[in-house]
Order: sequence, then C-alpha cells, then structure tokens
Amino acid sequence: MAKQRFAPVLAAALLLATFAAFPPVHSIGVCNGVFGQMLPSPSEVVQLYISKGIDSMRIYFPESRILQALSGTNIGLIMDVDNRKLADLASSPSAAAGWVRDNIQANPGVSFRYIAVGNEVIGSDTKYILPAMQNVNDALVSAGLGRIKVSTSVRFDVIAKSFPPSVGVFRDAYMTDVARFLAETGAPLLANVYPYFAYKDDQQKNIQLNYATFQTGTRVTDTGNGLIYECLFDAMVDSIYAALEKAGTPSVSVVVSESGWPSAGGFGASFRNAQTYNQGLINHVRNGTPKKSGALETYIFAMFDENQKGGDETEKHFGLFQPDKTPSYDIKF
Repeated sequence: MAKQRFAPVLAAALLLATFAAFPPVHSIGVCNGVFGQMLPSPSEVVQLYISKGIDSMRIYFPESRILQALSGTNIGLIMDVDNRKLADLASSPSAAAGWVRDNIQANPGVSFRYIAVGNEVIGSDTKYILPAMQNVNDALVSAGLGRIKVSTSVRFDVIAKSFPPSVGVFRDAYMTDVARFLAETGAPLLANVYPYFAYKDDQQKNIQLNYATFQTGTRVTDTGNGLIYECLFDAMVDSIYAALEKAGTPSVSVVVSESGWPSAGGFGASFRNAQTYNQGLINHVRNGTPKKSGALETYIFAMFDENQKGGDETEKHFGLFQPDKTPSYDIKF
C-alpha cells in the first residue's frame, strides 16, 4: 500500500454539500503482508484465516511457503506480480508463460482468483501494465486457466475528478485501455480505496470522522443523479464506477483490493477509529453502494502490523492482528 491523496475537488464539494475449483466469492478478504518481525509461520497464518472464517487472501508476490500452506484450503487468492517484473513480462510472452508455469501451474491446489499485474504502478512504468496483463492472460488461457482473471491494482488517484461521484473520470488515457481489456476478458478492476488518507489530508476541514468511518450523521447528495451518500467509501467507489462508464466499459466491476484504517502513527489513527472503520467496512460491503447494489468484494489491509514497512509511520499499524496472533481490537467477520 502506498500513500494516496483523495482528489482535492472532493473536499470542496463536501463543504458545499455539507487448478482448484473456485470458491464462492464472498464480501471480505484480508491482505497478508510479510514486512514484520516475529510474524507467524505461513501455516499458522492460513490456520488463523480459517479459524476466523476469512475465506479470501491477497499476497503481494508469489511466496512458495504461503502457497503451499494455502493448497487445498479453498481460500480464494489474489496474487500480485511484483512491479519490478512488469517490464520483462510486458516485452516477453515467454517470460509471462514462465511466470504462470512457475507460480500458478506449480500450485494446482491453490484457489487463484485474480492475478494483480502490478500494485499502484505510477509514472513511466504504467506503460508496461497493459502489455504485461495481455501476456499473462494469454499464458493463462494457453495453460487452460482462463478462469483466473487478470487485472491490476490501482491507487485511487487514477481518478481525476471524484465529486460528486457521478463526474468520476480517469486521469490518464492508459486506464481507458486497461478498462477495455478488463471488459473483454470479464475481469474486475482492482482498486485500493482508503477514506483514511482523505480524512488525514483534510484534517477535518470538510470531511468529518463519522462520514469517513461508516457512522451516521452525514448525508451528501450527488447533484448529478440524486444518489445519497452516507459514507466516504461509497462515494469513492462509485466515482470509480462512473469513470469506468465514461471509458465505455460499464460492464467492468470493481473489487476493492485494499482498504483499512491505521491504529497508530498519524492524525486520526487510533485503535478505536480502526475498529470502527474496519467493522463498519465488513458490515457495509455486504450491500454494495448507492450506484451498485449487491455484495462488494473487498480486502482489508492488513492481517498483521508490519513494523519493518517503510514510508509513513501509519504504514506499520494497519494490522487486524499482532504478530503473536492476538487481535489488535475486537472485530467480527
């Protein structure tokens, strides 16, 4: 996960507005990172998922021990292609075929759901996303694994305009090409959606804590279509749906590949706010958004605190659990 800034137009508008067979797709999964000391073994991690009834996981690179531990469990998996491999996979179909062979075909007992070709890719490297996706998808189809969908995981700031949600539009042309590929293959767009960063950057000038954490008290009307928003998360997701429509790809669904709230390390970061947000998220996504009803597949970031992560101090404190597997706070799946 990387820091992201909510489109500035939102704050002003709020002020004015006051192979394994696939398991069934459920609403909530949890991202599993590895940048922490004394983290549980992969087999312990998988058993914790099972014991808590968490049936979906995201990992950020192919790691043989976690893949072995997942084998036969029917836990649905998002697995990332490391950003550093994008250029190679984009330029070489044989490299993509080798990646699929070594990491997917070699693990037939794992319930792969999506392959995220890059996570929050920015700058000049975005030119590698689409050709890498195409080559990985072709390799999967050639291997008889076309049921595994290929996408990429994007930062929220791929959206240039986000409020009201109905004006959502992609910032850069490459995202339109990505969206068209997703429409052609029936894959969702994976999006990292963090109301926390919008709240943190705004410093409560316009975005109130209750609106950011699924609590009652704020209602914002989209003047473009009359839809009413009672939480920032819905407004962010629906602006992505609006951007997909403007790209000519209304059939593409959204999977929230990361969302969460830190328990320490920055403005608004506390155990209480993290518990309120994450429990609210779990309860909320069962019903979708004002624009799209039905369960919204969502992955909480993250399973454990990771004290070796770089970046802002908050990056170390998103865990639902401590490294000794004790809950950071009460949460019910």
